[in-house]
Amino acid sequence: MTQIRRIGLILFSLATALVAGCSSMTACEKSTAAGAAIGGVAGNVLTEGSTVGTVGGAVAGGVVGNRQRGC
Repeated sequence: MTQIRRIGLILFSLATALVAGCSSMTACEKSTAAGAAIGGVAGNVLTEGSTVGTVGGAVAGGVVGNRQRGC
């Protein structure tokens, strides 16, 4: 599977999960989850699939997402 297809599949899966599973979440929890998802994908792409890069990106994105909207 090419890198572009894998990224597209990951983004689609994350978007579906966020829409379906976040109805009872607070705005702060939604921002944290979205930041972690975006950061994980960005970390994966920037480090060419490195697990450490993916996890690091997810952690950084979660922290940034948690700081939004006055959480």
